[in-house]
Amino acid sequence: MESVVAVPLDERRVTEPRGPDDDGERSLPALHPHRMEKRSFVAYRPPRANGSPALVEEFLEHAQFIAEDLDWLLALPHDKFWCQVVFDESLQRCLDSYLRHAPRGLDPAALPASPAVADMQKRLHRAVFMSFLRMATHKESKENFFTPTVFGEIIYNNFLFDIPKILDLCVLFGKGNSQLLHKMIENIFIQQPSYYSDLDEAVPTIMQVLNTILERCGLQQEGAAANEPLKLEARATATAMTMSQEDLVDLVLYLCDTCSTIYSFLDIFPAACATFQSHGFLSRLVSFYEMVVPDMEKAVRKRNFDDKSLQEDLWRRVSHSRRKMVEIVHLLLQHTCLQPILEGSESVCHAAAFYIGSLVLVLGTIGCKNGLQHVCRSSLMKASVLMVYSSENIQTFVEDFLQILTIFLQEKRFLADYDEQFPVADDISLLQQAFPLLDETRTSYLLQGVESAWETVGRTPPRLAPLNKAAPRDWTGGGQTQAEREPNPVEELQKGAVAPVDTPQREDNGLLCTLSTGEMESLLSHIKDLLPDLGEGFLLACLQEYGYNSEVVINNILEDRLTSALAEMDRSLPRPPKEELPPVLSSRSNVFDDDEFDVFHRDNVDTSRVWRGKKQAESVRATLDDKRHIEEQRGRYQAYDTVVDEVLVAAGAKIGGEAGAAYAADDYDDEYDDTYDVNQVGANDLDEDSDLLNRRPFTIPQVLRSGRQAQDKEESEEDEEEEENKDDGVKKDHFVQDPAVLRERAEARRAAMQSRRGYRPEPVSNVMGRPKGQGQTQDTVVERRRKEANKSRNANHSRRVMADRKRNKGMIPS
Repeated sequence: MESVVAVPLDERRVTEPRGPDDDGERSLPALHPHRMEKRSFVAYRPPRANGSPALVEEFLEHAQFIAEDLDWLLALPHDKFWCQVVFDESLQRCLDSYLRHAPRGLDPAALPASPAVADMQKRLHRAVFMSFLRMATHKESKENFFTPTVFGEIIYNNFLFDIPKILDLCVLFGKGNSQLLHKMIENIFIQQPSYYSDLDEAVPTIMQVLNTILERCGLQQEGAAANEPLKLEARATATAMTMSQEDLVDLVLYLCDTCSTIYSFLDIFPAACATFQSHGFLSRLVSFYEMVVPDMEKAVRKRNFDDKSLQEDLWRRVSHSRRKMVEIVHLLLQHTCLQPILEGSESVCHAAAFYIGSLVLVLGTIGCKNGLQHVCRSSLMKASVLMVYSSENIQTFVEDFLQILTIFLQEKRFLADYDEQFPVADDISLLQQAFPLLDETRTSYLLQGVESAWETVGRTPPRLAPLNKAAPRDWTGGGQTQAEREPNPVEELQKGAVAPVDTPQREDNGLLCTLSTGEMESLLSHIKDLLPDLGEGFLLACLQEYGYNSEVVINNILEDRLTSALAEMDRSLPRPPKEELPPVLSSRSNVFDDDEFDVFHRDNVDTSRVWRGKKQAESVRATLDDKRHIEEQRGRYQAYDTVVDEVLVAAGAKIGGEAGAAYAADDYDDEYDDTYDVNQVGANDLDEDSDLLNRRPFTIPQVLRSGRQAQDKEESEEDEEEEENKDDGVKKDHFVQDPAVLRERAEARRAAMQSRRGYRPEPVSNVMGRPKGQGQTQDTVVERRRKEANKSRNANHSRRVMADRKRNKGMIPS
């Protein structure tokens, strides 16, 4: 019996009747638009959160149509299925609408209130996933298959898959279907390598998403590069604290969806990590984390929300985004650095063991005789070359890993959060085992940098907790600093108050719970991501029982090793209601209480006295026209208008002393005051001989003066007489005298004074002499000789003598 050779679907042809009006048959390719069934697929609409019964019924009816259409599609044979997929545009619109609008894990619609809505959503979820899974399969059986290259062209040219669709598939169907989804995406990239180039072009777009979030938060100027400093004169943009509440909600949702999608894609398809790392995505994400996370957490924690459930949801999304960004960094490090190191070292060991084992076998059985020496030599050479080559490759990956950790040292907050989830010391210890030549000085520097990061953020590294409940895990400072510990948004104080710091609380079993509310929410969110069906009250009891160690709780729940008390507890138990804090205004005490602007105790405040920014000043004209200050000063100056020339004193008035008698007289005697003021009355009361002070100053009698004193006296008197005569002459002369006459008089006075004092002026020297050719006098020759000899007295300082001395010693060529 001859075997039938299977023909791929892209080469197969089928025979079909022409139609109801035409007789006969026609031959068509297996993939042809005429073979497509005419069926209209409707677009997907998500269920409404807390919808009315009418809205629930509308969703169920609409979803029923989609589920029936997809079940019909999956039941079609291989050729009919692909004709419908390739040529039916309504089918692609239906599948695309589900990928865009299907609720994600943290969306409120992901937890429908009605069981019927939940069942219908699960049915749709499975039908859509199975449809995409069949679309990504190029070989269903030995008879039904595609040529691999043709299959890649079909899915690529008809846009059955693209990078955005693949990202949505990962975030929607990754939980619980990671293995199938990994094979599906891997087959797509293998059959059509063009998707790698599309991914390479999509990574810059993803990095632009991070820049957009920074711009919306006011942390980066619009259009500026990531490493470009901000301009001081740039226009101020809204920040997370100042933007509207609606914009803040959109920004948090945008951040959460972006981080979840990237993590899901890299977790399911690790081969894409190399493409992300080639664009520097790792360092960009770390710097983005350092800038955005504190700003977002502060905005969600300290802003006033009317709806506390909304604030709680935003806090949960920010915590989820923060955790996913740390896990993305770990995935990139794991698949681009650590895993190649471990696989390389393992392959080196296996290959070297194989060659050395072969050599030992040869030596043990036959020996190195009969020309087998070259076999032994070849095995040794192959083993050594392989070890050297692999060692160089491993060293390259080790260097990349250490370089990345060195970059992390700058981002203190991120490094502390990363070390809390994935201890850096464990990775370095693993590297030391795989690569013994690791530089210990460099690793010690990195570990010290990690400890410095914990100290900088004001936290202490968490210690590993033992499994017994008597010694709970030490979480003191493991989350955030004492000033940064975030309270639950539900426990926020009233509007305008500052949230208090979480204080440790003692649980029912007597253990001291030092976890902050934010850390507790993070632990619950981590467990509910893996076990979404469990109630928060049951999970809180498990955490309390096992020392708040989420890993131990998850392990014991999955292996069914809970204590008897927890095993008997209802696993859907909700969280107990929280006690409301007393209003802070009742215990608030401030120095500004009950003042005119105390809005906490006053309902009406004079808003006319409150303005924003700088108060608008009055115009200059209005200030000058205001004459109120003149009226205010008028009364003060009117007191000085009345001037009294005479003061009449009554005859019987007693003023006292001589002054009183003078005032009492009919006529005022001005001479009395002048005389009284000139004499120094009372200044010399202590001197007995006051009459001696009124005499002329003491002078030496002329008969007792010496000759020189008498001559000086006479000269001074003559000078005084000359000055007096000169003054008289000046008075009689014109107003302006001749300057030449004045200079002659001054020179004559100076010569007379010098002659009296015995001063002899230097003789006038004539060194110029007569013109050349007429001969010189003896005086001129003598003066010139004297000038030449006395040059050292001036600024020349014997220049000629010193020059002759240097020339004689041979220092200056002659």
